[in-house]
Amino acid sequence: MQWEVVIGLEIHAQLATKSKIFSGASTAYGAAPNSQACAVDLGLPGVLPVLNKEAVRMAVKFGLAANCEIARRSIFARKNYFYPDLPKGYQISQYELPIVAKGHLDIELEDGSTKTIGITRAHLEEDAGKSLHEDFHGMTGIDLNRAGTPLLEIVSEPDMRSAREAVACMKKIHALVQYLEICDGNMQEGSFRCDANVSVRLKGEEKLGTRTELKNLNSFRFIERAINFEVERQIDILEGGGEVVQETRLYDADNNETRSMRSKEEAFDYRYFPDPDLLPVAVEDSFIEAVRATLPELPGAKKQRFVDDYGIKAEDAAILTGSRELADFFEAVVKAGGDTKLAANWVIV
Repeated sequence: MQWEVVIGLEIHAQLATKSKIFSGASTAYGAAPNSQACAVDLGLPGVLPVLNKEAVRMAVKFGLAANCEIARRSIFARKNYFYPDLPKGYQISQYELPIVAKGHLDIELEDGSTKTIGITRAHLEEDAGKSLHEDFHGMTGIDLNRAGTPLLEIVSEPDMRSAREAVACMKKIHALVQYLEICDGNMQEGSFRCDANVSVRLKGEEKLGTRTELKNLNSFRFIERAINFEVERQIDILEGGGEVVQETRLYDADNNETRSMRSKEEAFDYRYFPDPDLLPVAVEDSFIEAVRATLPELPGAKKQRFVDDYGIKAEDAAILTGSRELADFFEAVVKAGGDTKLAANWVIV
């Protein structure tokens, strides 16, 4: 039997604001535990959230760069569930009316061709705190510093057909948010992470197979390994006459395997409803155009300019424009009088 892989991504990018999405508390990384969680972040009685305009600006900036529609009116909702590091018992997110929707990005494949990946939506929400399991002798420590940090959740269409395509898509968005200076992209610190929805179906079928969600992947290598393992696991189940269970799974990098976290039967009923403390977000055309005027030269355009202006190979230009810092360094070397092809070789190697 020949199988086709179907993958969609949910990417969480922490926005590079100095304060949180609904409070004035600092978002700086590395502070002492629970020293940057204010009364608003904890949802204490009598407090009211106030939306951080900079988070809205950054979301709109991403939407424009990803060829998306910007909603002139969007709404925040309460997503209700219990978790130890969710102090309010709900997360403020966007559900039915997100600020960004219906876009697309082109990714480059290994054979040099490009493929268009649809962007379903990108919505604003607050991050939860963090559970710490090390050094607590069988107990869990809770650090709420991250609670309330602004997130942009970027949801793709299920357009990817291999783990490498998924990695290419994530790298594209990783580079884009750094070019836009809306996220530092630090995957080790959790600033940029991904959930992958994976299913398989017989080639030629239109109906999607039962999917599993791989949760909290925070390196490109782990994304590829986790998806490949999960694909083989699902194929083995189906070819053995079994059925894939819709569930959330975690990737164990030490053993290179995925493990069940929770099944469909245990899925949360989030009971979304509009947040009564927050007005709808109204975005005017003048605001959108002001944000558009701040867009930098994007990776695709920069790559083509490097090829045209400096006469370097397309594959070298792709590497040099993979990050904004590397591209800027290369251009600085060239502007200082370096030979373009020699400079490209030195910087790449």
